[in-house]
Amino acid sequence: MSGEALVYGRNPVAEAGRGRRAVRRIWTSDPARLGDDPGAPVTEASGEELTRLAGSPDHQGVVAEVDPYPYADGGELLSAPDAIVVALDQIQDPRNLGAVCRSAEAAGARGVVIPERRAAAITPAACKASAGAVEHLAVARVRNLADWLADAKRAGAWVYGADRDAGTPYEAVELAGRVVLVLGAEGKGLRPRVAASCDALVSIPQRGRVGSLNVAAAASVLLFEAARQRR
Repeated sequence: MSGEALVYGRNPVAEAGRGRRAVRRIWTSDPARLGDDPGAPVTEASGEELTRLAGSPDHQGVVAEVDPYPYADGGELLSAPDAIVVALDQIQDPRNLGAVCRSAEAAGARGVVIPERRAAAITPAACKASAGAVEHLAVARVRNLADWLADAKRAGAWVYGADRDAGTPYEAVELAGRVVLVLGAEGKGLRPRVAASCDALVSIPQRGRVGSLNVAAAASVLLFEAARQRR
């Protein structure tokens, strides 16, 4: 497909058409659902063909060929004085990445930062899990996350890392202004150098028996607390 990418699912395909990527071609089992002006050539396809194209049965009857994902410049995400940015430390499940992006976009975050290596990228599965939010949210890939956090602090951002064992609850810190929220993989948490790059580590108090929150759930708690404080 000469460098193009695929997205699948009703919301991801619709949002790709409204976002920064051009939709080049659409395959669907129900052309009538796309309306009179789908914005790209449409080919009718069976469910089996759509599953083969998408590499997943979760296509909801539509797959689209789109431009490659336009990653943002990590240095530009903190340009606004009230920017909220989420930094993810080696999150390898694209569905978790997509779910974090969905919450970040809903909470009004400026963007999400991910490492170039040993981390999920914006794949069709991430697009599906984000319900198309990645088409409107800036996502940057950086070579070294700890170095990027150091640059963020030099740019005037406060950097808070999520750590279930931290003594400071998340409600106790000020999340107004230019803020970076850093989350690590479930189980492993933040790598030592990444944790050391944070201004403070905060915890989300839990009362149940499960040892930790899913990274997307933890990101939602922190993001909407930041949004609440800004109201």
